[in-house]
Amino acid sequence: MGVVRIARKRQISQYSFTGEPEFRYIAGAHGNEVLGRELILLLMQFMCQEYLAGNPRIVHLIEDTRIHLLPSVNPDGYDKAYKAGSELGGWSLGRWTQDGIDINNNFPDLNSLLWESEDQKKSKRKVPNHHIPIPDWYLSENATVAVETRAIIAWMEKIPFVLGGNLQGGELVVAYPYDMVRSLWKTQDYTPTPDDHVFRWLAYSYASTHRLMTDARRRACINDFSYLHTNCFELSIYVGCDKYPHESELPEEWENNRESLIVFMEQVFKSIITPDPLVALFFCWFICLGFRVAGIQPAFVHRGIKGIVKDIHGRGIPNAVISVEGVNHDIRTGSDGDYWRLLNPGEYMVSVKAEGYTTATKTCEVGYDMGATRCDFTISKTNLARIKEIMRKFGKQPISLSLRRLRQRARQWRQRR
Repeated sequence: MGVVRIARKRQISQYSFTGEPEFRYIAGAHGNEVLGRELILLLMQFMCQEYLAGNPRIVHLIEDTRIHLLPSVNPDGYDKAYKAGSELGGWSLGRWTQDGIDINNNFPDLNSLLWESEDQKKSKRKVPNHHIPIPDWYLSENATVAVETRAIIAWMEKIPFVLGGNLQGGELVVAYPYDMVRSLWKTQDYTPTPDDHVFRWLAYSYASTHRLMTDARRRACINDFSYLHTNCFELSIYVGCDKYPHESELPEEWENNRESLIVFMEQVFKSIITPDPLVALFFCWFICLGFRVAGIQPAFVHRGIKGIVKDIHGRGIPNAVISVEGVNHDIRTGSDGDYWRLLNPGEYMVSVKAEGYTTATKTCEVGYDMGATRCDFTISKTNLARIKEIMRKFGKQPISLSLRRLRQRARQWRQRR
């Protein structure tokens, strides 16, 4: 599998860049769903050409975002479908990997771990609401896990993605988490995430700018894993009912999806940028009207909060937990202490905590202006952490408070005698 990264020159050689969001498009988890693959290849060409031509919209997008494009997650399956061609290929030929595994449904079930922990409040085994560890059985060599799936998971863990789209085929719809149903007695039941309002906006941002698509609904699989194991909000975008259209149909399919592909990328940091104010006004009116009908709070720009968590010496603190009051899903800072949290407009109480540091809380307001709200934190070490640090520096271990009290009581008892 090969990934193309599009970013500013000084960002290309780094796995991540402090303060700038990471975005990804992937396609071809089912090798016979070829349209998504071709759209990503066309998107690569379009982005490079428009950047060199000085298109301000594309220049701004590339300057402010690191974009990762993976056109073929299942190359072996694609080879099988390609040999048969669009006319002879069926529903299943090339769908699975060479080992017969459906990659899209090959990710570990973290939903059940979370829900069981929430239902059994007295259980000793507590599961966090974010970055849920992968079960040991899944990591064993004997587990039925495709090499492609393991590679995707390693990639997701290595790069702190903020937003992603998984292009698939066979339908014309945008799907978002949760895919799994929480109820044991229902095969289909609405099971929203704590960020359901954000996912609904993201889904409609793609569907409403597509030339034919009108539906956005909850149903996805890899998306659940991405949401529960990483910071990334991922949606599955079904780009067409024909999984393997003829080559002559690609220009029309590209026109159907081009604007939506760009708009969805822009959601990671801002709204649509258009040089024509009348077009922008019409678009805002259209989205607002559609969202009111659907009962969704309209949001003309996609907002959130971003920032860096540092210590008192200005060093970034990795793996710090960012919590938003009222949203039961946390995220974590990257290796340099930076974070990016997608949120809709409003005023939020945001807290940050890290092992060995005091917890800090502040109010962060997300408005309708373009761009994410800056919300930095500086936290100091706890007294116990400072004592441990001093003791380690001088080659000693800190004395626990309980042991210290016992020794003090023993001295007092000896003095009385």
